[in-house]
Amino acid sequence: MSVTKPVGIAPAVDAAIPADAAPSANPLVSRAAAELVGTAALVAVVVGSGIQATKLTQDVALQLLANSTATVFGLGVLIALLGPVSGAHFNPVVSLAEWWTTRRTGGGVTPRELAAYVPAQIAGAIAGAILADAMFGEPLVKWSTHDRSAGNLLLGEVVATAGLILLIFGLARTDRLRFAPVAVASYIGAAYWFTSSTSFANPAVTVGRAFTDTFAGIAPASVPAFVGVQLVGAVVGLALVAVIFMRGTTETAGAPSAPAAPADTLN
Repeated sequence: MSVTKPVGIAPAVDAAIPADAAPSANPLVSRAAAELVGTAALVAVVVGSGIQATKLTQDVALQLLANSTATVFGLGVLIALLGPVSGAHFNPVVSLAEWWTTRRTGGGVTPRELAAYVPAQIAGAIAGAILADAMFGEPLVKWSTHDRSAGNLLLGEVVATAGLILLIFGLARTDRLRFAPVAVASYIGAAYWFTSSTSFANPAVTVGRAFTDTFAGIAPASVPAFVGVQLVGAVVGLALVAVIFMRGTTETAGAPSAPAAPADTLN
């Protein structure tokens, strides 16, 4: 990309996107709308596929397989479609992480953009859950009774969120954002299975899923702790990025040099 590279749950799709297609070239209202619609669609996929799965089988393993598979494909499509518009964060911790890492150098999410993105993501997540319930004839709003307060689940959320942040910002540091649609979707699909929490890794999605008492739901009482550990996971992820992708002032003699990072690293 010839201008700033967005970073998020779905960074820009291709490093060669022309300047007039870059997120920074789009009006803020368009970018906020993309975040709202994208997050709504993501939650509709997660919740809707969960409802469909429970209608088709009583096997919990098959239900999770159907849910995770639909999420992988849905997320990949949303990244490809909306990445060039807003960076397709669909996730407050990603937007916050990008703002934090570029707050001194600029070129990332500004406080004004952050103030537009985060409410749009949360509103979109709630709308997506309600839409999924409506499509399957469920009550439009019914608070979830799925308790997810156990300590091991919270640890799983720290791991899931840290891994997501490490992946996204690591791709940015190594100038490989063009692989983000496949890489991010693949990671989320894997994290459904290797984390105890089934990898929410997203405060907006967590809030949205509290509005549906279905397979993908989370009890409102469990939401604050989940959001808290997701923020912790984001900090851990950024710390890992700083250590693993540290830039030295000189190259070690005889050691292969790392791929050059873009001038507008992490954005």
